[in-house]
Amino acid sequence: MKTGVQQVQFRSILKKEETADAALKAMKESGYDGIEINRFMIHTLPWHIRLLTKAAGMEMGSGGKLDWHHLIEKYNLEVLSLHCDLGTLEKNTEEVVEEARSFHTNMIVLTGMYHYDYSDAGAVTDLINRLNAIGRKLKNAGIQFLYHNHNCEFLEDADHRKAYDRIIDETDPDFVNFEFDSYWAIETGADPLVWMKKLGTRMKLYHINDRGCRPQGKTGSILKSDGMELGTGNMNLSAYLQQAEENQCEAVILEMHRNWIHNDPIESLQISGKYLEKYR
Repeated sequence: MKTGVQQVQFRSILKKEETADAALKAMKESGYDGIEINRFMIHTLPWHIRLLTKAAGMEMGSGGKLDWHHLIEKYNLEVLSLHCDLGTLEKNTEEVVEEARSFHTNMIVLTGMYHYDYSDAGAVTDLINRLNAIGRKLKNAGIQFLYHNHNCEFLEDADHRKAYDRIIDETDPDFVNFEFDSYWAIETGADPLVWMKKLGTRMKLYHINDRGCRPQGKTGSILKSDGMELGTGNMNLSAYLQQAEENQCEAVILEMHRNWIHNDPIESLQISGKYLEKYR
């Protein structure tokens, strides 16, 4: 499998081209093959979105002002996929396809649904229909469409059907495949291996990070868990990576968007890169 880093790993340091350049240089030196980019991070964000993301502890920097084509080409990194929201994909399909092509990637991934009720069976049915429709359009354009999960897909409807079960079962494999995120699955108490086995070869990309507790020394009896560098938490990552290989997954992509060691996303990806060396 190829290895890569999600662009959101660098969100807080994208102040200017020099810091972005240093991030991609560190990626290359750490042995990663490529990067996964977010459409909202390569375009200038509206001021109110910047304010909201900062208030939520997810400051996005100024990546929209940078020349990502130049930066990526400079370090000979492959763009593993382009993340995009569903509304933009539906309204501006050709524009997003051309942008993916400009980065020489044939994969577009749904970033996630904001303020969406996954416990509502009717809403999930509507989403499934929309996924199949846009997946068909993208396939006709020579692009693979992938659905990325968070934790909300593991909600159940009134008939005790998990939304993720329905999305897997009711989307057309010719048009919709998956980028599986094991962190968000295990955050709900779900067993990632069960879902990875169900996805099988429809799992084209794998989002990975670890999960554990950062504090050291005397603390309270209960700690708050969060994302951790690979191999420093408590997830059964070796089993998940083995399953990803059995699924013929094309790439494993690091995504740790906060709680970096020493608050340093570069040091964080370097530690995770060492863990991934044995899987390259």
